[in-house]
Amino acid sequence: MPARLLSIPAVAAALDVDRRSVYRFIAAGDLPVVDLRTGTGRSRIRVPVAGLDEFISSRAVLAPRPRR
Repeated sequence: MPARLLSIPAVAAALDVDRRSVYRFIAAGDLPVVDLRTGTGRSRIRVPVAGLDEFISSRAVLAPRPRR
């Protein structure tokens, strides 16, 4: 089964961040992409759903324990 790919605006909506933040995550190597470039035009990158899931899991934190 082929990997499901998300556009940058879809990833930004899923993370509730600006598109620029998604591009920063990509530039930092935190978020994988697939480049669908078709010739000399602009690149068309997509984020695999599995990569987004891993990114979210890697940034998850446990809630602090309540003080007694």
